[in-house]
Amino acid sequence: MKYELMNNNKVFLCGTVVDEPVFSHETFGEGFYEVKMSVPRLSEHVDILPITVSEKLLSSFKLGSKVSIKGQLRSYNKLESQKSKLVLSVFVREVIEPSPSMNPNIIEISGYICKPPVFRTTPFKREICDILVAVNRAYNKSDYLPCIAWGRNAKYIKDVPVGTKVDIVGRVQSREYQKKLENGEVVTKTAYEISINRVSKESELGEIIEQV
Repeated sequence: MKYELMNNNKVFLCGTVVDEPVFSHETFGEGFYEVKMSVPRLSEHVDILPITVSEKLLSSFKLGSKVSIKGQLRSYNKLESQKSKLVLSVFVREVIEPSPSMNPNIIEISGYICKPPVFRTTPFKREICDILVAVNRAYNKSDYLPCIAWGRNAKYIKDVPVGTKVDIVGRVQSREYQKKLENGEVVTKTAYEISINRVSKESELGEIIEQV
């Protein structure tokens, strides 16, 4: 795999396994499992994040175990009620020794804005901007990763055109929201996204021209 494709999508998480692994799929004879991890924020909140782990590493993911991992945030489309839904999961590449000095939730991606940014202001006058970033992966695949920026980062990214290459540092977060179904029922769902701490864009010459 090319060096660039190994380093344009890097995640570090340190947290606690909060459910039993469930078989997901098999690829080339290797089984993969889905599990959830509780990852603390620097505040008192936690994020409950979906993890995909190979059977080769599964022994580290027992319920209640604390584990530190390196991997990539990946996306795939899942058909639900005849509609395609973008699903995110952290794919584990390596289980590592925990480091108390490290931020427990760090993601670094480099990719391309693939939809026009959506800028809005909350009722409390907080500025927010949503972007979708396409990150190249091996075998001519791409991951489509939703990101959210706040404040000055939101102002900075809101007018960036589709196709612009961006470098982002942030954290993977879970967020609950309510959705009204066609029958009028309101259900609580969970969204996963990258909360942006720093973002920079590149010029047509490939040079970083500004960083926030």
